[in-house]
Amino acid sequence: MSSSGLVLRTPRAIAALVGAILLFGLSGRAAPLSNGVQEPGPSEIRALWVLRTTLASQDTIATLVRSARDHGFNTLLVQVRGRGDAYYNGGLEPRALELQRQSASFDPLATVLDAGHAAGLRVHAWINVNLVSSAVDLPIAQGHLIHRHPSWLMIPRDIAQDLASVPPESPAYVGKLARWARAQSAGIEGLYASPAIPAAADYAESIVRDITRRYAVDGVHFDYARYPSPRFDYSRDAIAEFRATVRPRLADALRRSLDEREKVDLFAYTDALQDDWRAFRIARMTALMTRLRVAVKAERPNTPVTVAVAPDVREAYEQRLQDWGTWVQNDLVDAICPMAYSPEPERFAEQIATARSVAGTRAVWAGIGAYRLPAAQTIQNIQTARRLGAAGVILFSYDSLIDPKTAQPDYLAVVGRAAFAPSSTNVGSR
Repeated sequence: MSSSGLVLRTPRAIAALVGAILLFGLSGRAAPLSNGVQEPGPSEIRALWVLRTTLASQDTIATLVRSARDHGFNTLLVQVRGRGDAYYNGGLEPRALELQRQSASFDPLATVLDAGHAAGLRVHAWINVNLVSSAVDLPIAQGHLIHRHPSWLMIPRDIAQDLASVPPESPAYVGKLARWARAQSAGIEGLYASPAIPAAADYAESIVRDITRRYAVDGVHFDYARYPSPRFDYSRDAIAEFRATVRPRLADALRRSLDEREKVDLFAYTDALQDDWRAFRIARMTALMTRLRVAVKAERPNTPVTVAVAPDVREAYEQRLQDWGTWVQNDLVDAICPMAYSPEPERFAEQIATARSVAGTRAVWAGIGAYRLPAAQTIQNIQTARRLGAAGVILFSYDSLIDPKTAQPDYLAVVGRAAFAPSSTNVGSR
């Protein structure tokens, strides 16, 4: 184990374990049929990631629930916090702009909970943790985080020096950040709040606690619990937090030298102490995940906490500062959901097998990028996940799979018939 807590098994040991899993699979999850196909076990999670757009009306919610039930799914992960907004009523954040056409009494989360439970489905609240805004369409609600607390936003190193001279409350601050993010749209999804800043972490915890206190959700699913890349967060407040953390243990001469350099160089501390800087940011993300789990369990002790993660634990750690190896080791999550979206069957199998090896006794729900796969490949991936001992599968995403412009006709029906045998659907138990 490294000082940060990441499980660092040797590459040879990981390769051997993954090879054994790929060759033999893991028993106890699914029973092989006479034709070699494995049917779902009674406790298997058969889930859909449901984007917030589907929660925008009573009709789309009714269609969602009916489709999931009819095609053998038993769990819905519904996005109730997509970009720092609320797809539920009475929240701490602004009501989503997309809901403005609806009556103020319409509560998307309450509606999908009632309808889903009536149909025998589990409904999990899907919460984007750090991603709080599109960079293209900035929120217009003045109560939104980017307007109320712009200093909480993560800043990339590329423009940190420039923004250091701009007051966060100035429109130019968010404007410059948004323009930079738009230019990097191939790899940066939008604007992120920082887990390194205590007030921002407090705020994220309050959102989670509010939802779980007021809604009888069957689970809480976290997404974007990571940094966009190692080039974040170089905001003034994050660097100040780092400096306050490391200064007390530095030798006097080094401390004086860095203090002097910092007068002209924002990166004096972060560049001189690069290993500590990386460890600090990773630790702050893990600390936030700890707080979020505690918040969920305090309100609903039996509610599972799950998280979407980059499927390769090392890549997640090195490129997203997401230490999910430690999260499973320290029981911060009840299941991990590796987003194994590769269109290559062998790569998908390798990613799920590796995730199983790292997860240990924690459950793995295999995330399948169905939006980019023909139905036959999604069915094959479901069978592969079962063979490798995954406790469930999640398809991304319901919305893309019902889009008549892009999806194969009756995609969910085809998958449901082939992968979720009617005799085993068991959708009536939650």
